[in-house]
Amino acid sequence: MFAPAQRARTLGCSSRSLSNDSDLVEVGRVGRPHGLDGAFVVERGSDDERRFAVGAKVRIDGAEAEVVLRRRVGGRRLAIKLDRPVERGQMLTVLRSELPPPEPDAYYIFQLVGLEVEEAGRVVGRVREVLPGAANDNLQLEDGTLIPLIEAAIAKVDLEAGRIHLNPGFTD
Repeated sequence: MFAPAQRARTLGCSSRSLSNDSDLVEVGRVGRPHGLDGAFVVERGSDDERRFAVGAKVRIDGAEAEVVLRRRVGGRRLAIKLDRPVERGQMLTVLRSELPPPEPDAYYIFQLVGLEVEEAGRVVGRVREVLPGAANDNLQLEDGTLIPLIEAAIAKVDLEAGRIHLNPGFTD
């Protein structure tokens, strides 16, 4: 099912703190200040390099803001400055309609959160969160169970049906 790396990829757009019916998708958070020019480190930022390019638009509290400065800082983290002041902890969002469609076997995190997880016709839980990992991302179910997002575990992701099907015997 999954392409060359034998794992599904999740794209760094979270659904944390946003309802499933919201038109807004979180692409990062305002982190600690970086320098004296109003720049800040982007926490939990999108994997899409274009998301925070100079001239790109994001939303803060529903109002549009433009990225006016971008730089890499220690640990390959990203620091940006917006065209207006922002407070630490605020969500950086975009409209769902502005997201490019994901590649095959890649999913936005917000698409997976809330899906039922089924094994051999039995619902074993619902995805609470997608946790990044060094080798692969992991689905965290409501009861805390972790399921790696790899071909050995995942038989099918059916977004239309709202269900992730596991390969038999995986949760035993």
